[in-house]
Amino acid sequence: MSEQRPDGRSGGGSGGGSGGGSGRTVRRDYLRTKSIEQSIRDTEEPEHALTRSLSALDLTVFGVGVIIGTGIFVLTGAVAKEQAGPATALAFVVAGVVCALAALCYAEFASTLPVAGSAYTFSYASLGELPAWIIGWDLVLEFALGTAVVAVGWAGYIRALLANADWALPRALSGPDVAHGFSFDVLAAALVMLLTVILVLGMKLSARVTSVVVAVKVAVVLLVIIAGAFFVDPGNYHPFIPEAKGTLSGSGLSAPLIQLMSGYRPTTFGVEGIFTAAAVVFFAFIGFDVVATAAEETRNPQRDMPRGILGSLFICTALYVAVSIVVTGMEKYTRLSVDAPLADAFKATGHPFYAGLISFGAAIGLTTVCMILLLGQSRVFFAMSRDGLLPRVFSRVHPRFGTPYRSTILLGTVIAVVAGFTSISQLAALVNIGTLFAFVVVALGVLILRRTRPDLPRAFRAPWVPVLPIVSVAASVWLMLNLPAETWLRFGVWLAIGLFVYFLYGRRHSRVTGAGTRTE
Repeated sequence: MSEQRPDGRSGGGSGGGSGGGSGRTVRRDYLRTKSIEQSIRDTEEPEHALTRSLSALDLTVFGVGVIIGTGIFVLTGAVAKEQAGPATALAFVVAGVVCALAALCYAEFASTLPVAGSAYTFSYASLGELPAWIIGWDLVLEFALGTAVVAVGWAGYIRALLANADWALPRALSGPDVAHGFSFDVLAAALVMLLTVILVLGMKLSARVTSVVVAVKVAVVLLVIIAGAFFVDPGNYHPFIPEAKGTLSGSGLSAPLIQLMSGYRPTTFGVEGIFTAAAVVFFAFIGFDVVATAAEETRNPQRDMPRGILGSLFICTALYVAVSIVVTGMEKYTRLSVDAPLADAFKATGHPFYAGLISFGAAIGLTTVCMILLLGQSRVFFAMSRDGLLPRVFSRVHPRFGTPYRSTILLGTVIAVVAGFTSISQLAALVNIGTLFAFVVVALGVLILRRTRPDLPRAFRAPWVPVLPIVSVAASVWLMLNLPAETWLRFGVWLAIGLFVYFLYGRRHSRVTGAGTRTE
């Protein structure tokens, strides 16, 4: 017996039929899409509807707030010293172009389908339920790890500032320390829980807090650029693209693949070093896609989502390029430090005051990175819950604050525990591969939806389709192949766990392919 689906279509379950027909029905269900119209109708359910309060400026501030983090303060030195030299600025441009290709695809989807969930929701509308689950599961891990990693980094900055004032936390409250028994990073956990409370209290409050903190962070970055420009020695730019000097240690999957085919080995420096560096500094751009998760909470998403996504990416790319030019001009790339290149460059020129200011700006800036990553994760989790793929109880919004408080509190608590107990520096690369995978899925979704729904009103249309999405997919896959093999292994394990959860729970409770009318 068939059952009525939420999208108005009827369809049988996986148990009916016989022979190959049943198998074809099951396969169709796995790839059954959720219509744009149904996705938008779901946002009107009173108990599961988010409050629209964000403007284009709010979205741009969110984007700048999450993109500018440790990348601008740390990655510049490592990349300049080991891969690209003074041409690090070009590596940032390359990474920015790759992100811009994906950003145009995100802008089209977010303005056409202004629903929480970002790449998960876009995939559901274009590729089908199982691909949507995979990308949603991937985003949950990506944002969780990103939040925890940044929280631990923030705690490290705060402990360093406390040490400068001759004050230190007890060892048991300063992070994982196997040699000394039990230890908990109380600062990292406290930051996550504080930001969780702010997110529960309302999106507008979150936007105001973010605006203040981002203003401080950008002011520090601009001060670094302006002040550092007075200490630039043009001789430090020679050679701008150093000669290739050998193979990269610990290179990604692309190295053995290319070696087997042609004997080529990726090198540091040279033109090849610029592209290798681009794969590294790509981490500094992670976050603009989080802006798309707030589409459902934007007052005029058709107009403001493209402005927020593309505007924040352009601003951050310009700041990254300017900082890299200044820091490689202040100190010879061979002498740059890896841990704190900007601060140490000012120390080398006899200006320790700026070094302390940079550390303060980094610590302040990381708070917004944490909050917006946590925001993105809670919205993806909320969207998956509203579709029934996760328990529907987590898609209830607070009657007063209009936020998905249950999912936010759950995820905030879990991440606080992870950040407090776990040293997760080795897992940080999973954030990169997760983001790139989302880029691939969104670009493919634009291609598919242009073909299957050419009549769909699009407030913003990505240019040069199908060329642009194809190039975006190729660029993202290329960067993924430059990641370490162990990153791919961990990514595969996480996706395997996700498939197990989907077939155990999500498949049966899906409002599109599962029980249809099942409620919480």
